[in-house]
Amino acid sequence: MYRLLTLALLISLSLAAQAQVEVTAVQHARIGQVLAVKVSEDIAPGDYEALIKGLRTHPGKFARKILLLDSIGGSVAEAVRMGRVLREFGFDALVPRDGICQGSCIYLLAAGNQKLVRGPVGLHRPYYPGGDSARDLSPSAGNPLHYLRDMGVAPSLAQDMQQIAPQRMRELSKDDLTRYRLN
Repeated sequence: MYRLLTLALLISLSLAAQAQVEVTAVQHARIGQVLAVKVSEDIAPGDYEALIKGLRTHPGKFARKILLLDSIGGSVAEAVRMGRVLREFGFDALVPRDGICQGSCIYLLAAGNQKLVRGPVGLHRPYYPGGDSARDLSPSAGNPLHYLRDMGVAPSLAQDMQQIAPQRMRELSKDDLTRYRLN
């Protein structure tokens, strides 16, 4: 675990803070080549394409693939699309101590094969265009409940998420993270 945190610090220092989605390869002294994706700020349309472009720029084999999260959420549809790609490529997810993962960022956290949470994770029902209803979700996002199930997350996460108004936020405890299989 200490090595993972050290690696995360090294990666986070090497990534530009301005980017919402940045993909970079880092050489770690003990582990070898590491592919890092950092998602920060607001998840917005276009982030999926930025992720795909970054992954195509860094082909090859990597000893480890790590997703660093520091996001206040945003587009559920974009987060779900990105999450499916990150899972397919075999990324582990990390919320570092100085990071945050709230709102739709939780879909990215769920995508990690292994998950390590050191910073706060916040949960609320997503905002949907055209109203406060899951039926308004873009068809390209698919069903968030099915997505979370596909990611191996407890189904109760989607149910509990729907109980929290979009303008409110519930920070998850360590017990919550374990119960939802997010850590």
